[in-house]
Amino acid sequence: MNDFFRAIENCDPNTESMAVTVLSGDYIGEKAVICSGGFTFLSNENGFIKSHGEELISVTDSGIHSVDGTEIYTEYVGHEKKLVICGCGHVSMPIVSLGKMLGFKVTAIDDRPEFVDKAFNAGADEVIPAPFSDALEQIESDLFTYYVIVTRGHRWDEVCLKHICSKPHAYVGMMGSARRVAVVKENLVKEGIDKEVMENVHSPIGLKIGSETPEEIAVSIMAEIIQVKSEKKDYTVPKDILKAVNGSGHEEPLPGRKILATIISKEGSAPREAGTKMLILEDTIVNTIGGGLLESKIIAKAREMLSSQDPKPERLHLTLSADAASLEGEVCGGIIDVFIEEI
Repeated sequence: MNDFFRAIENCDPNTESMAVTVLSGDYIGEKAVICSGGFTFLSNENGFIKSHGEELISVTDSGIHSVDGTEIYTEYVGHEKKLVICGCGHVSMPIVSLGKMLGFKVTAIDDRPEFVDKAFNAGADEVIPAPFSDALEQIESDLFTYYVIVTRGHRWDEVCLKHICSKPHAYVGMMGSARRVAVVKENLVKEGIDKEVMENVHSPIGLKIGSETPEEIAVSIMAEIIQVKSEKKDYTVPKDILKAVNGSGHEEPLPGRKILATIISKEGSAPREAGTKMLILEDTIVNTIGGGLLESKIIAKAREMLSSQDPKPERLHLTLSADAASLEGEVCGGIIDVFIEEI
């Protein structure tokens, strides 16, 4: 199973990748990873997935599917979300902090070293003290990179936007007045930048929530990024789970047997979406699928599996009725299906 997670980590972030799990039948628990239209990992070279490869490779959406009478769960593979902040003025500092809080790898760039130092102190993972064009040349951009342009003037905005629009990206937002933004966009279209790409730039940046202070503006910007990110519906295996399974750097994986729980479907107001994952070990839990009564039931079942010598994967259908929720002090009352398996 470690090879499955390594295959996910090694998927090209600029191509569509899919993880596949068999949910029923004789091959329950079988897994595969599909990248660039082909298999990069198969847990069973002679199994169900390989024999139905052509049909599975053509699947275009995440969710539960029926293939030749067998249920299959597919999910688009996401990658680490990266936030690149162009400009390290007053607004940038709370953006750095919120970006880190929300799980992004944060890079801040500015041509003024003293301002970049402030971004580092605010928690940025990486800072690049260099002219904007030079700094952006150093950025390895992909379809999971989110750019925020908050420089000190339209001259630098234009430099940043020109470089960014030629790179793969998930989001570009630029601060500025309508007039200032219009001038920058018009100049770049004249220089040959794709007009459609330019039209997708979010500007004025952020959701309209009446924000005024740097902190409020940062909230509106990150809220817009969350909105864009949620529309993509890719499912990233959390870094703490990957670290627990594969290790990280010089750190070894967590010792002991492990149960992976994945929400494969959701109805109603359960707190987390399909694709959410949690890892259960004998003495610890890594990540969460939402907490509360439903999660406690899954943990109990996982611990039961850990006490078994050779547990089989299972699909759990869990309902938290309004009455049960109120007894536990909860209000969601949703329904989730969870696939649990030893890895």
